[in-house]
Amino acid sequence: MTIALERATAATTSPALSVAVPPRPARLVLTPKTALAGQLDGAWWPRSRDLEAELPALVAALVQPWGRITRVTVNPVRWPVVPPKVPVTGHTLHVGWFTEQDPDKLILLSYTVGRWDLLVVPPQTSPAAAARLMAAAAVSGSVLTAGALIAAEAVIGRRPDVRNREDAWESEGGACMSPMGSPARHRVGPLSAGAWW
Repeated sequence: MTIALERATAATTSPALSVAVPPRPARLVLTPKTALAGQLDGAWWPRSRDLEAELPALVAALVQPWGRITRVTVNPVRWPVVPPKVPVTGHTLHVGWFTEQDPDKLILLSYTVGRWDLLVVPPQTSPAAAARLMAAAAVSGSVLTAGALIAAEAVIGRRPDVRNREDAWESEGGACMSPMGSPARHRVGPLSAGAWW
C-alpha cells in the first residue's frame, strides 16, 4: 500500500504584508514498508527549485515516518542554489551536493535511522505526469532509477492520445475483418461447444 503524505508546516508571516501566509504541504509519496528493497523510497514533488524554501516542508512531513532528518544531498545540475545549511523546525539541516549523484534524486540522511532516496519530480510537471511518476517511484522493490523514471515519462508525455492510436488501428485493418473485407460488427467467438459464427 502506498502512503501519501500532505503535511502542512507552521504558517509563516509575509514581511511585506504582515499577514499569515497559508502553509504549503509537502507533496510526497513513500514506498510501503516491505522486505523488498528498491532503488527509491518514494517521490517528492516540490513547487520550485528553491531548496531553502522547499526543504522545511519536506523535512516536517518526514518527522513522523522517518524521524529527524539531519542531512540532504542533491546534484547541483537541477538546483540553481545549493545552500550549505537550511533552518528547519528544531534544528539545522546540512545540505551537500555531488555531481556523481543522479540529478533527479534527493538523498535524505539521519544519523540514527538511515538513508532514503527520493525521486524529485520537476516542479513544472503536469499533475497527470507527476501522479504517474510518483506512483512508479513508490513501487516496492522497483529496480528503476530516478533518471530512468524521468526519461520514461518524457517518452510517455510525447506520445499521441491512446484513443487516436486505437482508432487508427481499427481503420487500418487491425480490427477483426469479416469475410467481405469490412470490419466485423458482431462479436467473433465461440457460440457453443465447437460452433463459431
